Amino acid sequence: GIIKNEQLSSNFIDDRNYSTCIYFLLTSEKFSAFHKINQDEIWHFYKGSTLKLHMISPEGSYSFVLIGNNLENDEQPQFVVPTGYWFAAEVSKENSYAFTGCTVAPGFDFKDFVLPKREELTQLFPQHKEIISKLTHS
Repeated sequence: GIIKNEQLSSNFIDDRNYSTCIYFLLTSEKFSAFHKINQDEIWHFYKGSTLKLHMISPEGSYSFVLIGNNLENDEQPQFVVPTGYWFAAEVSKENSYAFTGCTVAPGFDFKDFVLPKREELTQLFPQHKEIISKLTHS
């Protein structure tokens, strides 16, 4: 189904699907760079090595969560990144992969997506320069 734009908050441009869901593969050589969207994003773990999901709140607080199947190691099989948080993900184990997925509601559209340059995010959060440098593109 479709949610009409007039039923959505001013954060959204145009109509949206009720929800969207994707799955993808991350490797230890390829990370998901810091970005943010206008919706909560649910991360799901399917197979492979643990993911480390890094987050910076709009107020500048850094945190991370481990997404995986080893519950005894404080890993979570799914996790919700709140709206407006900057977030990035990397595979914890060297020479490995993580098969993962994300669900977003209202549905994702690239109009909601912000992928900052390293310098831009570092200016916003200089206290997190090291992790931003590691998980952004120039």
